[in-house]
Amino acid sequence: MLQRILLEEAPLAADHPGTPAEPTALAGLADEPVDHRFKSLPPDAEGLTVGALAAERRNLFTGGFTTPVLALSAESVEHNLALLETYAERHGLAFAPHGKTSMSPQLFADQLKHGAWGITAAVPHQARVYRAYGIQRIFLANEVVDAVALRWLARELEADPEFRFVCYVDSVRGVELMDEALRAASATRAVDVVVELGAGEGARTGARTDADCTAVADAVAATETLRLVGVAGYEGEVPNASPERVRDWLRRLVALAADLDKAGRFAGADEILVSAGGSAWFDAVAEVFAEIPELSSPVVKLLRSGAYVSHDDGHYRRITPFNRTPEEGALQPAFRLWAQVVSRPSAEQAFLNAGKRDAAYDLDLPEAQVIRSGRDGSVRQATGVAVTGLSDQHTWLRTETGAELEVGDWVGMGLSHPCTSFDKWQLIPLVEADGTVTDYIRTFF
Repeated sequence: MLQRILLEEAPLAADHPGTPAEPTALAGLADEPVDHRFKSLPPDAEGLTVGALAAERRNLFTGGFTTPVLALSAESVEHNLALLETYAERHGLAFAPHGKTSMSPQLFADQLKHGAWGITAAVPHQARVYRAYGIQRIFLANEVVDAVALRWLARELEADPEFRFVCYVDSVRGVELMDEALRAASATRAVDVVVELGAGEGARTGARTDADCTAVADAVAATETLRLVGVAGYEGEVPNASPERVRDWLRRLVALAADLDKAGRFAGADEILVSAGGSAWFDAVAEVFAEIPELSSPVVKLLRSGAYVSHDDGHYRRITPFNRTPEEGALQPAFRLWAQVVSRPSAEQAFLNAGKRDAAYDLDLPEAQVIRSGRDGSVRQATGVAVTGLSDQHTWLRTETGAELEVGDWVGMGLSHPCTSFDKWQLIPLVEADGTVTDYIRTFF
């Protein structure tokens, strides 16, 4: 469903610079053959194309799919896309969702259709995937010092005048390496960069002090291959994060932007980017970014949250800012992993045929939610059934006295952490509430 909508409705890049200019590559995903490479797809569909299989609108439970099978709710994905679009508009934010969450060009295109400024990447490989599917604005939230990647970037920028690329710089040495590589590549366009402000001592990347940030900005100004266009960072790395600590760091980021602007460091920029925002504190980002003073050029307040597209039933369900601001709406978990009971050795124990190869487990174990009877297809709540562990290809279940569960039943599980859910599956059925599979979401990890 999403793919077909995108091909029919995606606006041209001339009107929306973040939107893919050509739908050809995206359309080509529907021409990929269905075969053994893709887990859980119906064996009798081998030889069909993905598009032809989607057109059959098979049922996830009766259409020949094998277990385990990961399903993505079409209704929940659409709800989440619309909710963050509305949120960003309400708070005056531009939005470049982090694409590492799904690595799905179909979902990128739909995020752009829902108003995204561009798509965020973490490493050059991801940017290459984005470009292969026509993404025109990429914000790479990392410093790029790989000379081979910078040579590729220089070619991309030269070949496409409409392509906008921005990445972090957080060290003088990094700036030196970027400048050397771009000069060696005979780059014809300067690469836009933003100074990354570290979240604090012991946190992840980023220049730690104002003096460090100024030194990085000065190093950029001394080159002809780089252009400073803003500041950025990741508030999710603030040590011992609390609303107050996160807001304090965000105010440091805003003050850094104002100081660098006063010093004339953004003189070559048409607009000034101020960017932050993971999936845990975007309410604080919205609040503090509303305080950004007028600067010498228009300010783009760029949010980068990515996990929202599928949300989850664990980590992000607990930490989403919508828990603090329920009046803003609520995200819906979109993933459900279906596995089959293959062993019931005792009244207290059962095993499913899904495991670490199929389910995210880096933050939380899956959560047993519903049971679909292997006898008559009836669905009930998974009362008295809990996941206690995962092996490579088995889920360990503890069952309480009276829990009705037998070999052959299907168990639907909620998952925690969207990033590691997406990256275990190359082709994910997009499923409507009645079980109808309307499309297949391709990922590139």
